[in-house]
Amino acid sequence: MKNMHKTIGFIGAGTMGEAMISALIQAGVFAASAITASDVSPDRLDSLKRSYGIQVTEDNFSLFSACDIVILAVKPHHVGSILSSIAAGKDYRIINRKLVISIAAGITLSKIENCLYLSLDATSRSQLPIIRVMPNTPSLVLAGMSGMSPNGHATPDDLATAERILKAMGNVIEFKEADLDAVTAVSGSGPAYVFYYIESMIEAGVQSGLSPANAFELVLTTIKGAVKLLEARGDSPEHLRKLVTTPGGTTEAALKVLETRHFKQAIVDAIAAAADKAREIGSR
Repeated sequence: MKNMHKTIGFIGAGTMGEAMISALIQAGVFAASAITASDVSPDRLDSLKRSYGIQVTEDNFSLFSACDIVILAVKPHHVGSILSSIAAGKDYRIINRKLVISIAAGITLSKIENCLYLSLDATSRSQLPIIRVMPNTPSLVLAGMSGMSPNGHATPDDLATAERILKAMGNVIEFKEADLDAVTAVSGSGPAYVFYYIESMIEAGVQSGLSPANAFELVLTTIKGAVKLLEARGDSPEHLRKLVTTPGGTTEAALKVLETRHFKQAIVDAIAAAADKAREIGSR
């Protein structure tokens, strides 16, 4: 992938921030020399500098001022104070176009705008587009799924830039911001549902007399194979499920139990609860 020839900075260098840094360098989207990270932990910064050869700083303002693209990768409850501190800097101004990408869960575009736009005139605001992103943990192994939503100042070029960054660690779809709570519930939290299902299948295998190691291998390979089959065939999950389900057979017996226990409705209700919680967090 062609190098972007821009500078990018990460405010916050935790697990997801490091995953993005690693992916961008591996994919050749950014040279290590074009990446800067800031964090409250000097030890964390030293580790990243040694591991990836990037630039590091403990000064969020200098990073924000110097970089063409800024990734906001801190815990949601730190966003307001960090951005307000940056915007309060005596030399805070937007001279050249700067793209801000936030991966802070639940922090709305309007909250970020309220911090960064307060002291800026209309022209400067138009030079500071913001894109909100909801990634998920498979991004750590370059198999992530992200949803992104831009504010009104983001241009097609800004969206293309964000897409290149996010595709370095998986896939991305653009959504209206109102849909990001559902994205959070389905794909952001989704890996946990899958892991929970895998836990349950392994436990069932062990209770049926399998060793934990064999149960784990059976379940993991079965899950991976089912996903590959779904991708390769292009059929609906419902169609493939019916192909496996012989009338009067073992699969039908299992599915009847799941139907009796309202398994599908439980999943629907669980995801709805996650979406409600995302909306609650965003409204604080």
